Amino acid sequence: MNFEAVKLDSSEAGSDDLRETDSPIAHHRIAFVGKLGSMSRREARELVRRHQGTMLDRVDESVDLIVIGADVPPLGEQSELLEDWVIHANADGRLRVINETQFWQDLGMVEPELEIGRLYTPAMLAGLLDLPISTIRRWHRRGLITPTRQFNKLAYFDFQEVASARRIARLIASGATPQSIEMKLSRLAGLYPNLQRPLSQLSVIVEGRNVLLRQEEGLVEPGGQMRIDFDSLGKVEPASETSQVFSIEPVPETVCLAQFATPEEFVRTAIEFEDADDSEAAIEVYRAMSLAFGPSADTCFRIAELLYQQNDLPAARERYFMAVELDESFVEARASLGCVLVELGQQQMALAAFHGALQHHADYPDVHFHLARLLDEMGEPSHAEPHWHTFLDLAPKSPWAEEARQRLGMEI
Repeated sequence: MNFEAVKLDSSEAGSDDLRETDSPIAHHRIAFVGKLGSMSRREARELVRRHQGTMLDRVDESVDLIVIGADVPPLGEQSELLEDWVIHANADGRLRVINETQFWQDLGMVEPELEIGRLYTPAMLAGLLDLPISTIRRWHRRGLITPTRQFNKLAYFDFQEVASARRIARLIASGATPQSIEMKLSRLAGLYPNLQRPLSQLSVIVEGRNVLLRQEEGLVEPGGQMRIDFDSLGKVEPASETSQVFSIEPVPETVCLAQFATPEEFVRTAIEFEDADDSEAAIEVYRAMSLAFGPSADTCFRIAELLYQQNDLPAARERYFMAVELDESFVEARASLGCVLVELGQQQMALAAFHGALQHHADYPDVHFHLARLLDEMGEPSHAEPHWHTFLDLAPKSPWAEEARQRLGMEI
């Protein structure tokens, strides 16, 4: 979000004679946790006053709205949020916990959508975390990361989701499965149903394959139970046998596809095979799904991605083509098709794919980047430069931005 838009004039938030019924925070007692990203505490206090609310200097039991500042470091301690009375009041509906962005949106001071230049596409996020893009897409499908906006099936993630994705990568590296993470996070989110993205905003730690919230000298399990944090006491003890541990059965070598009655059941099984690195089995499940329910652009795209992972570029190309034929506005399929065509040496076809993607989504940063690269390779630097500039305008913080600046001779 462009917080400069919020900072314009706190006086615009309302006048002294603003009727109490006009504001969603009238008569509310509000506490801000952490540093605000858009204005000073003094300005926030005046804004709250104009909206007939009361701003408190600290979190106490009289508060009925807590706002987490946008400049709070992801995974910060934020111990105020984990006090027992806060958790219980939130669960009972006597207290709301929201982030700063949501607060300004509730007051009608900012638009819900963020600037594209501050967002990351799946490919950018994969590059930032040094992970396969297929992993990012699986996390998205499982709900482990949530896009801020979507355009023609293309997901955009903001900086809070980057923090979440980094934490998920560490969780999986510690031995947790994506399925178990999903289950645990859904339970933790239940503690604060009004707070989006608990993974990026609360103090989440990993103990073996467990996901826990830190609360002073204790840990909160996904079900809300307390556990002693021996590390914080200077001791190292094994986890209690009564601790909640979620385990997922390994994916079976063979699955009877005839038992599936819905597309969701096919997709769930295919993703489990993907998580088990059995792309061949996942492809077969998606193909069976197409036979049962008819081909779809999304299914063809998923098959194409898996074929690409197997380095079967010609087969991947045909599936990407099919996805675009079934849905001409599927810009991510057009972009992926262009990249495969580049690898296959079919430069003119790749140009057509990239230009087609831009016709449907002119602000797609990945396509400007790949198109600029391709035009340079084809000996057309004058045609490439506008796309390099457009890419930097759209995604100045992209992991590929340094390459673009070097190409344009800019200082880094």
